[in-house]
Amino acid sequence: MEIGSRQWQNLIINGAQELGISIDDRICAAFATHAAELFHWNRKFNLTAITDARGIAIRHFLDSLAPAKFVPDRARMLDIGSGGGFPGIPLKIVKSSLSVFLIDGTRKKVNFLKHMIRLLGLDKSEALHIRAENFAHHTEFANSFDVIISRALSDLTSFAKAATPLLAGQGIIVALKGQVDQKELAALRENLPPHQFSLKVEHYSLPCDPHLRSIVILKSLDKKSTHCCNSRFRYYVSP
Repeated sequence: MEIGSRQWQNLIINGAQELGISIDDRICAAFATHAAELFHWNRKFNLTAITDARGIAIRHFLDSLAPAKFVPDRARMLDIGSGGGFPGIPLKIVKSSLSVFLIDGTRKKVNFLKHMIRLLGLDKSEALHIRAENFAHHTEFANSFDVIISRALSDLTSFAKAATPLLAGQGIIVALKGQVDQKELAALRENLPPHQFSLKVEHYSLPCDPHLRSIVILKSLDKKSTHCCNSRFRYYVSP
């Protein structure tokens, strides 16, 4: 299988359909451009450990699309630890009305992200070289994102703690995980005071992969944002 081949595109089209997402040839062509550039840049820079066409289609693009139904149109979205652009760039391609910020702590990855934004002509998109914990201290971004998402997270509590000061009122924090560890969820619950967030965990699977994966969603219950970048970490996880 080759990147961009009809077989490769059909794998994404059919896989997306299983996730409830409609993909057309234009979107597939943009995915193919992204994948080909990822493959090319990866020869020089370590952007991804997944180097086969099938794996890129399934484990990067389809996995990035799994949370699409939770991302509102015209939302302002932050992708923390975007790496090769996942999940932020595929979500932007599918939902063109999004305003997207992609941040990563590795400069070579940010250079790739900026290249892809230019190459794909992604408007309302920006890539920044900064770590999440430092980004949270920039007051101009406090409470400004409707969706904060990541696949590159160490643990749920640390991710949520970094994301909370940046989240707008009634926004959502989305974590893409493998099979979520119940101990990790329990640790999250133990660290959180009440009445700030609700929790939802949804499971899904990818084509030709028997292992269940998880989307963890924290939704702000605040009608208007009351956090600032120096605010105390506080939100609620429902039982």
